[in-house]
Amino acid sequence: MSACAPTRTTNSPRTESVHQPHSPPPAPHRRFRIAGVDVSASIAVFLIALPLSLGIALATGAPLQAGLVAAAVGGLVAGRIGGCPLQVSGPAAGLTVVTADLIHRYGWRTTCAITVLAGLAQLGLGCLRVARTALAVSPAIVHGMLAGIGVTIAVAQLHIVLGGTPQSSVLDNLRALPAQLVNLHPAAVIVSVLTLTLLLLWPRIPGRAGRMLRKIPAALVAVAGSTAAASLAGLSLAKVDLPSWSSHALAGLPEGPVLGLIAAVLTTTLVCSVQSLLGAVAVDKLAAARPGLTARVGRADLDRELLGQGAANIVSGALGGLPVAGVAVRSSANVNAGAVGRNSTMLHGVLVVVAALLMVPVLEFIPLASLAALVMAVGIQMVSLHHIRTVTRHREVLVYTVTTLGVVALGVLEGVTLGIAVAVAVAMQRLARTRITHEEKEGVHHVCVRGQLTFLAVPRLSRALHLVPQGTPAVVELDGSFMDHAAYESLQDWQNTHTTQGGSVELTGRRPGARSSEPVPLAEGHGESSVGCLCRPWTPWRNHQCEPSRSAAPADHTGAPGEPSGPSSPGGQSGRSARDSRSGHQLARGISAFQRNTAPLVRGELARLAREGQRPSQLFLTCADSRLVTSMITSSGPGDLFVVRNVGNLVPLPGEESGDDSVAAAIEYAVDVLKVRSITVCGHSGCGAMQTLLTTEPDGPPTPLRRWLRHGLPSLERMTDDGRPYARLAGRAPADAVEQLCLTNVVQQLEHLHAHESVSRALREGALELHGMYFHVGEAQAYLLTGTDGDEVFDHVEAAGLSA
Repeated sequence: MSACAPTRTTNSPRTESVHQPHSPPPAPHRRFRIAGVDVSASIAVFLIALPLSLGIALATGAPLQAGLVAAAVGGLVAGRIGGCPLQVSGPAAGLTVVTADLIHRYGWRTTCAITVLAGLAQLGLGCLRVARTALAVSPAIVHGMLAGIGVTIAVAQLHIVLGGTPQSSVLDNLRALPAQLVNLHPAAVIVSVLTLTLLLLWPRIPGRAGRMLRKIPAALVAVAGSTAAASLAGLSLAKVDLPSWSSHALAGLPEGPVLGLIAAVLTTTLVCSVQSLLGAVAVDKLAAARPGLTARVGRADLDRELLGQGAANIVSGALGGLPVAGVAVRSSANVNAGAVGRNSTMLHGVLVVVAALLMVPVLEFIPLASLAALVMAVGIQMVSLHHIRTVTRHREVLVYTVTTLGVVALGVLEGVTLGIAVAVAVAMQRLARTRITHEEKEGVHHVCVRGQLTFLAVPRLSRALHLVPQGTPAVVELDGSFMDHAAYESLQDWQNTHTTQGGSVELTGRRPGARSSEPVPLAEGHGESSVGCLCRPWTPWRNHQCEPSRSAAPADHTGAPGEPSGPSSPGGQSGRSARDSRSGHQLARGISAFQRNTAPLVRGELARLAREGQRPSQLFLTCADSRLVTSMITSSGPGDLFVVRNVGNLVPLPGEESGDDSVAAAIEYAVDVLKVRSITVCGHSGCGAMQTLLTTEPDGPPTPLRRWLRHGLPSLERMTDDGRPYARLAGRAPADAVEQLCLTNVVQQLEHLHAHESVSRALREGALELHGMYFHVGEAQAYLLTGTDGDEVFDHVEAAGLSA
């Protein structure tokens, strides 16, 4: 979808009003101005961070001040240095189990030293620029790790909710749970139930009052409400105890076995880094959903983010704070609250410092049971049903389950190691799993290979091939994307032997050892050649170039509408029949391949869209040219684009005489019913409609094509008007008049869109954006219209500039 994102350049007259960061540098007295939305966002994040930081510190067994130190350092240090300006860092629930285990084994001061060493390790990884490599971990392992941590947190905090004390491991907590249920503390249970009830019901308050009240974070309401109720009822409960900062313990020299300390540093580094980097990617996606925000803050620099997290962990550990990582709850709240820069993250850190120094008497009213209930709810939410459905759809349940159980039973590092081992084993099993069948149909022997063809499958392949009698026609269908050298040689040797013995061999699928873009060559049998298309439909992206009819086609055929097909020949009718037969066979094979390979992967998503209906974000209006694959050039999927295609990507002006109800109806439906947020008009190189506009005589017969192309005449007039600027590509002039008209046509059709009432109304309300796009087919390069009426420039869309 990022191919359609609006792009602005510094010379754009609209830039000043839309994207302030690209305007000329402000005056010196405005350099440190803080946006009002950043202030309000920082307050919202602070109100969420304060109770969660105390709750996470309680869950780890660390001093409660350590949670406040980590929150302040995460906001100030990671917020200032990190590469994701909108991500909020602090003590994270994902680190609770790791930190609690470290405190139990080595004590608090050594745990702080381990945090410092983990920060140094993160700095080293950031300098090596390996942040992207960390994202190569299977999502099933990451989600399984977080789910295991969530289960561990929830089981441990359940003991505090019931008025008891958690044990050191999940299994011990589960064994002690029956006795804890017998000896529960009624006051703690009442406060915990009240906290969970407020946490659950507050976001669901209906009506206008609910919309206003929901601006107050549910976590703050839950803790404040339960604290007030406990104080008014005079309940006897353990409460927050914040000793004087003068007695706060700082980091000391690490003490313990060297190998154990190294493992502890690696575990902390792994969890902190993966959680922070995944959080940065998620924040990028949230920012992309807000128009103009990505252009203002830019995409996350993951290597810089790793450096910022490392610096924050060094400072937090040295000051006696918990390990720091990016926190999804606070980051999403920051984006949703309207933050536009890193100032909101840093201000939230300042507010935490103020609260830690001035609000200690107020914080000491909070019952520990309320904080435990809050953290238990966070732990339960980490076991995401959405993630379970996703890994199930991708057949990764085994990896997810093993990782989760490993983290729960053995620990984070051990569980992740188990998950990686199972993921590798599953990948190897899938690579080695090959189904080979042999059958005879009407005297032709078919050997079908489903899956990857490696040396492990060579014995079965050899057995199947030797079932083909000598001197008979054979078809070998290779339905896979990989073949190693051993399988290649085995298949080639059999093919040579079979053909020399009077048989014929036809290979379908991909050529052994070929790149995925290369079609299978025609294999010659005894005295004759096989005919027909031997490409797997769609997969090679070569449009079945091996068809014999393609060889006679011109080298540069643009497919202009209305062009004669060439002189007829005596065999023309039979040739056309053969092509029709091949086309029908190709269509059937393509549909069959979809049902076999693709349908099982997308069935779940299409079922969801069938239930919920379509909610596309864009209307994409482009040409009917077969070379334009909208989902490919926009990286979109089902439900993303509402696509309208016609000859020449034209938008007729509304009106009874000149209008066209089909295009106008699609525009009205997209804007008024589907509520799309943007409309993109996409032209392309070598457009046959534009060629026809340039070459057709005005007094020709009024064919349907000519009547339709009259809607493109304003584009032709605009191009020939010397008083108007020429649409152009950044860095070079248009190659010829056809390309010039293709570019001009996009600009003209955008003007036509303004004449439609639904579009003009949505533009006035600020609910719609219009984008121009040009796709050069030969270069596979997309260009976006970045200028205005005064400078109509189509600029490159670079791969590095796309949103994650």
